[in-house]
Amino acid sequence: MNSRFPERVAILAPGLLGGSLLRALRERCGGIHLRVWARREEAAEQVRKSGIADLATSDLHEAVSGADFIVLCMPVEHMAAIAKQLVQAPVSPGCVVTDVGSVKTSVVFALEQIFAGSQLHFLGSHPMAGSEKAGFEVSRADLFEGASCLLTPTLLTDASALQVTRAVWVKVGCRLREMSPEDHDRIVARVSHLPHLAAAAVTLAALHDHQDAAGCIGNGFRDTTRVAAGDADLWRGIVLENRTEVLAALTDARDRFNELLAMLEKMDEKALRHFLHEAQLLRQGVPASS
Repeated sequence: MNSRFPERVAILAPGLLGGSLLRALRERCGGIHLRVWARREEAAEQVRKSGIADLATSDLHEAVSGADFIVLCMPVEHMAAIAKQLVQAPVSPGCVVTDVGSVKTSVVFALEQIFAGSQLHFLGSHPMAGSEKAGFEVSRADLFEGASCLLTPTLLTDASALQVTRAVWVKVGCRLREMSPEDHDRIVARVSHLPHLAAAAVTLAALHDHQDAAGCIGNGFRDTTRVAAGDADLWRGIVLENRTEVLAALTDARDRFNELLAMLEKMDEKALRHFLHEAQLLRQGVPASS
């Protein structure tokens, strides 16, 4: 395929990320033809009523007919099943398929195998944008502005597909980084999946047996635990898909908590100050979001 900007884009599953991508492309790309597929007819009707898409349907083949760029926005555990249907769909020759999933190794391996020998080219993407809220109704056009988007090309990646996918994410405001699927899963397990599980654990430790404490919380608790309010089924799938790397990250976190417990048991003020100071310096080095 050539590397010009896509003309017919199909977004599959219009939740927070899919809906926000739809809005961003509509706002920034004049003349682009935008199609949406939703598993439930009610969700397709919601998109139709918004007037943002040129077509919104619960018929997958209708949604991708003639598409030259497709974005998979459903939970990662469902992507392979949808990919198998796309192989038989009436897409444009050389159509590029990407995704927004939070896990890459299993997804990239599966979809590259499914699309092998077909007219579809797959490249894994992961825009590091989102919210604890979910659904098309909370989507917004500026969600990706200034966000990192992690691309995971492999030796099988088509060069033109990489160029097109880069162009799409840059158009909606992302800053790009490229890495292997394996490096992606290792890093994201630590900067996304571990924080979510930590927020869940802190919430349970603080409130499960002390629900009266909920009326006493301040912004520190809110900031630390905000992501724990995210969709439980979505995060169950993410954590299980990236189980090996999440286990490694949790093991490291457990070791840090054990260090902290030992410091407090021994009343080791010097070690405690070093522990907190090191964390302070590392956190201060995190780039501010734009």
